[in-house]
Amino acid sequence: MLSASTDGQREKVRKKASKATNNKIVLYATVRVNLSAVDLVPSSIVMYSLAMSAQKSLTVLVLGDVIGSPGRRMVAQYLAALDPKPDLVIANAENAAHGFGITEKNLNELRQAGVAVFSGGNHTFDQKEIFTFIDREEYLLRPANYPEGTPGRGSCIYAVAGVKVAVLNVMGRIFMEPLDSPFAVADRLVGDLSKETNLIVVDIHAEATSEKVAMGWYLDGRVSAVLGTHTHVQTADERVLPGGTAYITDMGSCGPADGVIGMDRATVFRRLIQQLPSRFDVAAGPAMVNGVKVELDTSSGKALSIERVRVIGEVKSPAED
Repeated sequence: MLSASTDGQREKVRKKASKATNNKIVLYATVRVNLSAVDLVPSSIVMYSLAMSAQKSLTVLVLGDVIGSPGRRMVAQYLAALDPKPDLVIANAENAAHGFGITEKNLNELRQAGVAVFSGGNHTFDQKEIFTFIDREEYLLRPANYPEGTPGRGSCIYAVAGVKVAVLNVMGRIFMEPLDSPFAVADRLVGDLSKETNLIVVDIHAEATSEKVAMGWYLDGRVSAVLGTHTHVQTADERVLPGGTAYITDMGSCGPADGVIGMDRATVFRRLIQQLPSRFDVAAGPAMVNGVKVELDTSSGKALSIERVRVIGEVKSPAED
């Protein structure tokens, strides 16, 4: 190993290496430079060594349930203003069509805004027209634990920034539809997906907090992130689990900020207080974006960090289809 004789030489090498590795340097061993050994170990080799040690990461923005026109507009506004842009944007889009399902027009609107992969849930099939396009939309998902033969797909692999990112969508069973076990399905599909990539993001669409927490621990160390959707209320329990899996119980919703989980208050009051039938409508007023930003290590597939996103728009968005 070489030894440094001056602080000036060490600083010169550090600056060159910093420029070569985009200012991200991770030294796995101490590098010393001896002025008398420059001919034996050129500075270019030192810089190459540092560049190989630099950690490469991928920024993935994942958004909670997008609700109706206010949600779609707010997502578009938010993504347009982001600087720098994330490498990949994923959104749960099962409520994009006035709170119930998604249309092809909604899908294209969100795709144009910058969303690349779309997950779903119990409202995925609320719009009849989805059966005309779900099978040809590679990056539009529905829960993978639906019965065999259900239209659509429960996972996909998206290529971005020179790597592959797998997205898996499962739905819980507690207080929800009696689908196949999300744990058994996740076991099988994570095994299949991991043969192609170590970057795997899981959307668990579930009502029960316990079921989501259990899924996080169950998949810890096997996937990059387990992110909850469905309740439309963002939780404050984001963390990177010991095995390197980013986790949050619920990312919240993208849509009306002043409704009852996105719906007009008056229509909800009629059902909850008066116990009368009521058609839920998307609420008017200010809108919000909720989700998480996850930084992933592309070499290990583990999460480096998870950060909650919560933005409320100042511009009021009308509730319309």
